[in-house]
Amino acid sequence: MEKNFEIKIEPTSNASIIKFEANYFLTEHTSYEFENIDQAKNSPLAQQLFYLPFVKRVFIAQNFIAIDKFDIVEWADVQEEVAQQIKEYLNSGQTVINTSETSKKVPITIYAESTPNPAVLKFVANKKLVITGHEFKNIDDTKEAPLAEKLFHFPFVKEVYIDENYISINKYDMADWNDVTLEIREFLREYLEQGKEVLSANATSTKGEAGKQADVDFEKLDEVSKDIVNIIDEYIKPAVASDGGNIMFDSYDPESKVVKVILQGACSGCPSSTFTLKNGIENMLKEMLKDKVASVEAVNG
Repeated sequence: MEKNFEIKIEPTSNASIIKFEANYFLTEHTSYEFENIDQAKNSPLAQQLFYLPFVKRVFIAQNFIAIDKFDIVEWADVQEEVAQQIKEYLNSGQTVINTSETSKKVPITIYAESTPNPAVLKFVANKKLVITGHEFKNIDDTKEAPLAEKLFHFPFVKEVYIDENYISINKYDMADWNDVTLEIREFLREYLEQGKEVLSANATSTKGEAGKQADVDFEKLDEVSKDIVNIIDEYIKPAVASDGGNIMFDSYDPESKVVKVILQGACSGCPSSTFTLKNGIENMLKEMLKDKVASVEAVNG
């Protein structure tokens, strides 16, 4: 499938640095940092960017390019031009990184976080793993997901959810997290440091197409459903993501005023999910949409 790259400009907490996010992965889950054009000999794209007189440093990660600039210009004056240059380069099919060359790689770190679901642990990486969330209920779902497939080789792994920079693993009761956490952490660190795929290129493309379809479907929704989706995306998803889970809108019945959602990751099967639905999500939707919502139900919880 031919990739049509789009670039989104994202400011950072450092006014000198801007991120140019792509809708597809640029590298095979390895990050590279270049401080000058000589260091960038294995990256034709980074070398091209260094010809811009204000470029001080270039950082290429899985799905974005971050540029640190000198103070001779303001980003507001040049960022659109840089974004267009990156977009044209990527869509020309030229190489981003020559992997046969050596470069300064960013080491991988993995740490584990507990979640409200005692059966689920969240393993957080210091880099982006995927662009959007992917859920795997069993090994049959992992055809385009090599990392998830390997995780299911651990006999205690029940389900896997991968999103942004973390992996939520749901285990069977046969194992205690105290006994297996270190093993999983080391496996993930080694896997990612070797530059192996989290998802295949085909899975990334398919997910991108699914995202476009979701945008189309959103336009077909009624106004209340659109409001519910926006509230979930803005207020609820960030909160559940911090707990290693995800929530997706399923449907809204204007007659019964019932909202149905899909729970993923740590949220799926969590003992506290009912409390979260009723006292968190349901109350928020009732408050923000007044008499348009009567209750919230989980399709799979």
